[in-house]
Amino acid sequence: MAFTFASWNINSIRARAHLVQEWLERNPSCDLLCLQEIKCEDHQFPAVFAEAGLHVATSGQKAYNGVALIGRRPFEVTTHNLPGFEHPSARYIEAKMDDVTIGNLYLPNGNSGGEEGYATKLAFFDALTLRARQFLAEEREFAFIGDYNVCPTDEDLAPNALSATDALVRPQTRAAFRRLLWTGLTDGLRALRPEGRHYTFWDYQAAAFQRNSGLRIDHALLSPRLAQRLTDIQIDRDERAREKASDHVPLIVTV
Repeated sequence: MAFTFASWNINSIRARAHLVQEWLERNPSCDLLCLQEIKCEDHQFPAVFAEAGLHVATSGQKAYNGVALIGRRPFEVTTHNLPGFEHPSARYIEAKMDDVTIGNLYLPNGNSGGEEGYATKLAFFDALTLRARQFLAEEREFAFIGDYNVCPTDEDLAPNALSATDALVRPQTRAAFRRLLWTGLTDGLRALRPEGRHYTFWDYQAAAFQRNSGLRIDHALLSPRLAQRLTDIQIDRDERAREKASDHVPLIVTV
């Protein structure tokens, strides 16, 4: 049986709940939607999804960060925090559905807070890599999906979209992403589209979307057995053209 899950940095769920509702209506095959940057505390998450019979879990924070899961079927939350990442920000929630573990993550941007802020970004990568090794040792089928805030290669950003010193492209950032991959994971999009520029984010400034000056910073990394089952991965670019859209678009994975 096919299993479809998606990632979307919604950039404030309370401002864009209607867009999520409409997207779910247009995508009935999506079993589990992973949201990042919900920007609200747990009790502030819009009730419309639960009222519609959907299953919801959140790891929220006042005004910043926050992640959530919206499922069409019940799922089991395994943790609301990334083990080993000692930081108060709400950036990770993990659940099991159909015997697949999904880690929904919002990795620190790393451009604010000076070197301490950047160190927090690398610390998240370290903790996520340890989590991957644990799951691989347990022979779990799993995926880490979300906003990684990293362009893995120069092909993952439009020319001149970022400076060489930006935290999303710094050599240490890319090395941390590679170390995570080298545990044995597969970059889902590149498995099916090894070449070409495919973006998941366009800034609100300087008509970035109209000029297609984008970034690929939302990723789905799959465990070996799950990667063998991968049948499709799509970037819902059309969502960025909607009124009051998030600056990110959904990334949809089917196994």
